[in-house]
Amino acid sequence: MMRKSEITRTTRETDITVALELDGTGKSSIDTGIPFMNHMLELFAKHGFFDLEVRAKGDIEVDYHHTMEDLGLVLGQALAEALGDKAGIRRYGSCILPMDETLALVALDLSGRPCLVWDVDFPAQMIRDLDVRLFCEFFQALVNRAGMNLHVKKLAGEEVHHVAEAIFKAFAKALDQAVSLDPRVKGVLSTKGSL
Repeated sequence: MMRKSEITRTTRETDITVALELDGTGKSSIDTGIPFMNHMLELFAKHGFFDLEVRAKGDIEVDYHHTMEDLGLVLGQALAEALGDKAGIRRYGSCILPMDETLALVALDLSGRPCLVWDVDFPAQMIRDLDVRLFCEFFQALVNRAGMNLHVKKLAGEEVHHVAEAIFKAFAKALDQAVSLDPRVKGVLSTKGSL
């Protein structure tokens, strides 16, 4: 079973294609037009062992908001499609990840019910020219399309770059755990019989 997908979304604001393979090796080819987001998605692929290709053109001369939000939408949709009926997956994943002085907690459930709990106090508002509040917009969009319950919490951290990086790495590790196949799971891991 090949757990992969390719999604394209085109609007008057953005044109985004995401190709995702869940059972990959961590290779990536990323071009979002937003240098720091390229970095975040590259390390997301590497640390989650996902093969990921992203091509995005957005109205970044206006703002990064449309591109960041739509990146979340398309990645979330690609994840949902790659998972299919979710048969055999572990469903839950969590990670507490250190990066120097920073400690990030991510826990998630591929329940089909979108919910984001975002408890992150960034130590600065900008990373270069990227407003860090857009990370919440990205994850909210991703959660909505993927049907994921996601909790993100900063436990410690004084360097804004480290905080963002720790969150994306922890998300990758938690998602890798949740999408992993477990031979003990027959059908889906739910007493309801569906996710």
